[in-house]
Amino acid sequence: MARIVKEIEVAGRRLKALLDTGSLRSYIRAEFRLPASRKVTPITVGLGGRVRRLDERCDLTVTIDGLEFDMTVYTVDELGETEHGHLDAIIGALTMEEWYIKLDPHTGELDLSGLRKREFTEYSIVRPDRFFETCGVAK
Repeated sequence: MARIVKEIEVAGRRLKALLDTGSLRSYIRAEFRLPASRKVTPITVGLGGRVRRLDERCDLTVTIDGLEFDMTVYTVDELGETEHGHLDAIIGALTMEEWYIKLDPHTGELDLSGLRKREFTEYSIVRPDRFFETCGVAK
């Protein structure tokens, strides 16, 4: 069994992230949090061999292997280390499920095919008499 640690990019900074299906939530070291972090109702979690009470969260846009996705993370002072060295972030199961990120711990491979083929559709409400004008098409 291999732990899967990948380089991610957050706000132009390269971080070392553990993709951890055993962790429900996602976490980032406090030094990498964005200014828009916010105080939330505290949660108690076990991380890096210690029990911690966390009360700060922020939303991040993350890039992994050139693919962008968003996630909500709790900030923590220290995440510990693995055989790959110190960790800057942990990407938890909720984020991986949301973005269809799959792990194969036997081979150490990360499957980003779900993230690669996602499609977004945005809807807006348009008055029927202004449809063509809104779309930029001449009648």
